[in-house]
Amino acid sequence: MEFAERVPRRRLGVHGPEVPLLALGSWNTWDRMDRDDAAELVRLAVDRGANMFDVAHYNFGPHAENAVTDVLFGQAVRDAGLAREDYLLCGKLWLWEYPRSSFAEQIEVSLDRVGTDRADMVVVGDFMERPDLHAVVRDVSELVRAGRFASWGVNNWSACDVLFACRFAAAEGLVPPSFAQLKYNLARRSVPEGALFAKLYAEEGLALQASDVLEGGILAGKLDPERKIGADPGGIRDRIRAAFPEVKRIAAEFGVPPAQFAVAYTLAHPAVANVLVGVSRAQQLEDGLAALGLAARHGDELRAAAAGLWLDKGVVDPAASWGTDAPSAQGRDAVPCT
Repeated sequence: MEFAERVPRRRLGVHGPEVPLLALGSWNTWDRMDRDDAAELVRLAVDRGANMFDVAHYNFGPHAENAVTDVLFGQAVRDAGLAREDYLLCGKLWLWEYPRSSFAEQIEVSLDRVGTDRADMVVVGDFMERPDLHAVVRDVSELVRAGRFASWGVNNWSACDVLFACRFAAAEGLVPPSFAQLKYNLARRSVPEGALFAKLYAEEGLALQASDVLEGGILAGKLDPERKIGADPGGIRDRIRAAFPEVKRIAAEFGVPPAQFAVAYTLAHPAVANVLVGVSRAQQLEDGLAALGLAARHGDELRAAAAGLWLDKGVVDPAASWGTDAPSAQGRDAVPCT
């Protein structure tokens, strides 16, 4: 069923802007589309109110793949005739080569590739070895002061590291992170639904931005995606594939395709400010929009029905950083989490 209303908006954390509850990701998306189709999809998303786009320059660390998806996004925006004020841009800053590759240099290159002079917010990426978090917060805050973006979040950091960043920023009069972009779907719940992040939502005003909500398409029925998809913390991806018939069965009970059910599950979490979906066809966008209505009508029922699909329970420690697959973020090198 088509969702006829405009996408609702929520605040992206107490220090963040209002954003659409449904937003579009970019990894391996725009480079899989014809130019005209990309422009049409961008225009449709903006017209329906899903006018936030998560766009990154993927050329650092494990993402050093010479992707041009960000360049193609900028082209699609221009082809669609959109003004900069028509959409929200969420960029990324990477820690893989930081501080040798400074945030100031990264944002300059990234924005230039899109064809704009500012983002609205950025996500500071995950890491294998913990950087100097004092320097990270200072450097990001400096770019906020310089007008390159207005707010920031983190990608798959441990809750303890996020808490440290929030408290250090408060103590130093700097800009704290307002949201956490976390892997979150029917199967992967231990970190975003864990007690440590719940404390951050409640006490620090942090918002949750859900990513990888379809597990690269597996939860939509594409059990062997041809494109590159995200990491597999806990090594549960084969279990997710094996669970798809149950996902399909439960979705059918609600009269919807599996993708709608999977997206709606994450939308129903009270801390979620927005959910990132990767779409390359107008129908996929419509499915995402329809999930908004499904979550509004049956949120609690969806979450109850999906109780048995929590596959990383007891496998991934809620205190762990997704990026490192560490057994716990509270080991000898951890940032205090109290």
